[in-house]
Amino acid sequence: MMTRRNLIRWIAAAMMIPGLLVTSASFAKTEPLSGAAPDFTLPLAGKKKLKLSQLQGNVVMINFWASWCGPCREEMPLIEDLFQKYKKLGFVVYGVNVDANPQDAQALLKESGVSFPVGYDTKNKVSQLYSVDSMPSTVMVDRKGNMRFLHRGYKPGYEKDYEKQIRQLIRE
Repeated sequence: MMTRRNLIRWIAAAMMIPGLLVTSASFAKTEPLSGAAPDFTLPLAGKKKLKLSQLQGNVVMINFWASWCGPCREEMPLIEDLFQKYKKLGFVVYGVNVDANPQDAQALLKESGVSFPVGYDTKNKVSQLYSVDSMPSTVMVDRKGNMRFLHRGYKPGYEKDYEKQIRQLIRE
């Protein structure tokens, strides 16, 4: 027999579930963005640095990732494939690693064979500048330096959305 206290708990739990479902369902995989992409400079492997504004005139995918992030590891080779496919058309990937220790990231990069530039945001200043709240996060920037799309997280199939957006932005 259910006590009054247990009934109240059950009702409260049942009322919370629809709210959780709405919250997670409204968390879109692609969100439109507008406005200029905030400029930043990060150190690359070696002693070089890369400033985002140096890439203006290209379509830029800024991909925030971490070596400890499983979906990031899954997504990385797919982003490399897109980079190789579209780089001759003015597409660039700027990877932004958020690991506190760049050596953790470098081990993954070596393992995955990534060839696009990766900057090290060890103090998470660029991540804060872009209000990154999930790993991976990807911002698509048009040739004029304007943010156009935001992707939070990664699930298989998202790369198809990336490719559609890359093609759209290259044609503009």
